Amino acid sequence: MRFSHSLSLSIFCLLVTIWTVRSVPPQPPVRCDQTGCTVSSAYGTWPDRKTCKAANITYPTTEEELCKAVAYASEHNLKVKTVTKFSHTIPKLACPSGSDAMLISTSKYNSVIEIEPDRLTVTADSGVSLRELIDKVEAAGFSIGTSPYWEGVSIGGLISTGSHGSSWSGRGGSVHDHVVGISLVVPANSSEHYAKVIRLEEGRDDKLLNAVKVSLGVLGVISKVKLSIEKAFKRSITYNFTSDVALEDIFMDHGKKFEFGDITWYPSRKTAVYRYDVRSPVNVSGNGVNDFIGFQSNPILISKGVRALEKSLEASKSESGKCTTADTTLAYKKLTGNGLKNNGLLFTGYPVIGNQGKIQTSGSCLYSSSLRIDVSCSWDPRYNGLFFYETTAIFPLPRFRDFILDVKKLRDMKPERLCGIDIYNGILIRFIKGSKAYLGQGEDSVVIDFNYYRADDALTPRLNQDVMEEMEQMAFSKYGAKPHWGKNRKVGFFGVKQKYGPNFDKFLEVKNKLDPKMMFSSEWSDEILFGREGLKYDGCALEGTVCVQKTGIVALLKVTFVDKVLFTHKLGFADSPQLKFQWLN
Repeated sequence: MRFSHSLSLSIFCLLVTIWTVRSVPPQPPVRCDQTGCTVSSAYGTWPDRKTCKAANITYPTTEEELCKAVAYASEHNLKVKTVTKFSHTIPKLACPSGSDAMLISTSKYNSVIEIEPDRLTVTADSGVSLRELIDKVEAAGFSIGTSPYWEGVSIGGLISTGSHGSSWSGRGGSVHDHVVGISLVVPANSSEHYAKVIRLEEGRDDKLLNAVKVSLGVLGVISKVKLSIEKAFKRSITYNFTSDVALEDIFMDHGKKFEFGDITWYPSRKTAVYRYDVRSPVNVSGNGVNDFIGFQSNPILISKGVRALEKSLEASKSESGKCTTADTTLAYKKLTGNGLKNNGLLFTGYPVIGNQGKIQTSGSCLYSSSLRIDVSCSWDPRYNGLFFYETTAIFPLPRFRDFILDVKKLRDMKPERLCGIDIYNGILIRFIKGSKAYLGQGEDSVVIDFNYYRADDALTPRLNQDVMEEMEQMAFSKYGAKPHWGKNRKVGFFGVKQKYGPNFDKFLEVKNKLDPKMMFSSEWSDEILFGREGLKYDGCALEGTVCVQKTGIVALLKVTFVDKVLFTHKLGFADSPQLKFQWLN
């Protein structure tokens, strides 16, 4: 069935004009029956589309129970992975080795949040959700300095993968850089009853703490996290929708001037949205809320319709249809302040001023109501809604300007080829400070995120996939960007060990000390940590799990061609050892 452009507009407008409502909660990431347990991500499909199995799962509610779970696994030489309530990590970090492995869930280990006002710290069980933690801290008259933009994460999970907001100020935009203490449960010998708790404090145990801050779950099970907090404050936000002219010269000053600023770049539309986001005193008038449009609830039928439309545009190779939808998306975001609400209900104009806890993160589609079972998060896999890739690259600051210029060159050849990115959220540009964490960013950096269509079938090529993958490879190979540990296709991790240099070896030293039997490692986490390719299978190159090294036979009905003019050849990057294409025109 083919959709006209007018139907495209009609469906999209219906989607975006529906008021925010509470929705069906996401399904749990682990489901068990008599044959064992299946582990899924929140998106329903892992990068390799293969099922992840485990023998059983345990749900500790206290640190003592957590120790008993680790001790049991250690005594019986079982492989273990920690899972959370949310499971929004894209790589298979939570997938254990072998179907006889054991899962430890922190979803019920979430009862303790302790604030120490004199020390300006808060300590929480690792299963506490980000929203619960923020609300408790704000109610006590304090604020957490940073957080990821998406609140559907636990405190233990979000620091394990390096989650972040945007800031070059203070401790910076990465949550792990606000960590001042961690309690970790690790395997032990029989004299220590097979498990022990190590308690790490900033300034006393930095060698271990710098490894545990971003651990990918391979060092043990995080029990408690202690964060620095601040006296409560508000934020004032204004979005400036304008031309992307001179973006490459503006971004650095923007990051320095605005404490929480970011930039959303819509390259096909030649538009940049500058977020002017600064701290305000708590006594300034304003009860604003950040309810980001992409994280609001959507009617399930509309989510299905939007996915069907996108599949139709892909099948018909309709660049113009995608560009029309991108225009509509951008216009609506401008009209509604991208989900900002001055009084918690409506957007009435800038600036939007609100408490840090109501501005720093969002995710209203997470929360359920017995009255509404017809709405959900738009990507909920139960309802065949949005299905996409996410590329997130962390650039050394001096190299980002040239990346922008290369993307502009790619765009200027044929702008409509980038409309597929702008349908989602364009290219989000954020700023994070240099970190002492061994697997964190070692210097002040710029982070980009962009989403794009993923096909239902691994063998189905995507419209303009050569352009998307060129941007991905320019970031990671040409400019040496590091991958975000909780996002990306597997190709983004190739060569990652070399990018971290001596800090990578320091991390491995701690890993070998805390988990010498590699109880918490798996072939899946090793592929990410060490940047290894996995097994080859049909569609693996299209899915970004291997690099293309030679041409092969492709089903004739699904063949795709690499455009020599619009691909890397014109950007002087066609000779990358990771991209050896045979040009087909």
